[in-house]
Amino acid sequence: MSNEKIQLFEDKRIRTEWDAENEKWWFSIVDVVRVLTEQTTQRDASNYWAKLKERLKVEGANQLLTNCQQLNMIASDGKKRLTDVNGMTVVLRKV
Repeated sequence: MSNEKIQLFEDKRIRTEWDAENEKWWFSIVDVVRVLTEQTTQRDASNYWAKLKERLKVEGANQLLTNCQQLNMIASDGKKRLTDVNGMTVVLRKV
């Protein structure tokens, strides 16, 4: 049985994975970025996240990046690829 799920947020897909050992949901950061920034394609969202990570590193905000994990998730082409993920507390964190 797969622990991978697709969650919908306003009809937009967000890849998730349940970590039974830690009892925690992991959310694809690129998918969350796509929803929140209203990017039209997965590629645009991926580029947006890559640029944002560069800016965060320059500004010294390494905590966000350090807290990111990477999991193999199914990409739009059907292949499993390493994807930046984080838990609900970080994804929904108020700034």
